[in-house]
Amino acid sequence: MTATTPRLACQEQLLPGTTLQDKWEYARAAGYDGIELRGRSAFALRDRLPELRRALRDGVVLPTVCVDMPHFFGAFDPDLRRDAVEQMKSQLSVIAEIGGVGAQTPASYGMFSRRLPPFEPPRSEAEDREVLLAGLAELGAHAEREGTTLFLEPLNRYEDHMVNRIDQAADLIRAAGSPAVRIGIDSYHMNIEEADPAAAVLAAGPLIGHVQVSDSNRFQPGAGHIDWPVFFAALDAIGYSGWTAVECRLSGDPDSALRGVPPFVRKVAA
Repeated sequence: MTATTPRLACQEQLLPGTTLQDKWEYARAAGYDGIELRGRSAFALRDRLPELRRALRDGVVLPTVCVDMPHFFGAFDPDLRRDAVEQMKSQLSVIAEIGGVGAQTPASYGMFSRRLPPFEPPRSEAEDREVLLAGLAELGAHAEREGTTLFLEPLNRYEDHMVNRIDQAADLIRAAGSPAVRIGIDSYHMNIEEADPAAAVLAAGPLIGHVQVSDSNRFQPGAGHIDWPVFFAALDAIGYSGWTAVECRLSGDPDSALRGVPPFVRKVAA
């Protein structure tokens, strides 16, 4: 089997420059193929539409958005859940309008961890599942109407108590039943949660719709101990052809770190 060269995006906050056009000029020169947007709260992405349209006219490639909000669709409070769902609907609509492929979100972030006191969340596992399935069904229906995809991201056990592994995300997505909901995997969280990351990728197969990469220490790929050739070989084995977005902190000189990622990823994925 011939390895597929990853289409590599860099998250916008990592790139130098004051405009998306500035960031794109840097990204292209460094070897990236696109820019992953950050979807902040208060409908910030929708409010950026004039900026995003100008960037598109100037040739900037904007395939995906990763949510960056204080609460998510799995929140305990029903008002916060409703707000998060509406925010995600808006982000899905925006990314569809600008010709992108989808939006990535976890079920929650920093809301609760069974690994820290008080250890037992205020909602049962059955109630968690009911909330998540309702959210995925509503968001999936909206994504289908918009012609885009929602990517559900498993987070590690210290950041979320509900969806930590790829198989858990896959189970929820199958139960929700929408073809517009897929898994957005993140190599950092997989390094913590998956006993065999490559096997987890192979088991999920076509349910994987988006990939984010950082190394075992959350720095750029190549700065930690993840077995990248095995990781990319698993993606190639399932026929993954979507985007690979760099979401990380930077170790060492930021310019050298950013410019070093594309050649490193293409080497280990070859």
